[in-house]
Amino acid sequence: MSIAAIVSITVFVGLLFVLFQQQQKTHTLSRLVLLGLVSGSVFGLALQLVFSEGHAVVKETLSWIDIIGSGYIGLLKMVIMPLVLVSMIAAVVKLDKDGSLGKISSLTIAILLVTTAIAALIGIMVVQVFG
Repeated sequence: MSIAAIVSITVFVGLLFVLFQQQQKTHTLSRLVLLGLVSGSVFGLALQLVFSEGHAVVKETLSWIDIIGSGYIGLLKMVIMPLVLVSMIAAVVKLDKDGSLGKISSLTIAILLVTTAIAALIGIMVVQVFG
């Protein structure tokens, strides 16, 4: 491991520490998320400006950063699926028996189809633009 990679990882850990310190203060979650997004973007941009894309230091730093990112994504997946399931069950249980189930079901299916179509169009556009 090179000195530059160690310095880059140390800077990243420092940014995580700053975010943790900001969490201890009474900041809102949206402000913390925005702060994390901005600081991560600035860190990534600085890493790309100092080293070229595909440089060994960048690859090594990203391999260490990916440990935290993969863990975070895995935890989000574990939390979101049960929340969605419980929310759907609670919504069905709270429905009145006067026919609102059909209206809500059709609205849900329509929204699902529209958002799927939008996602497909975005995917097609990205493929066309970036090859």
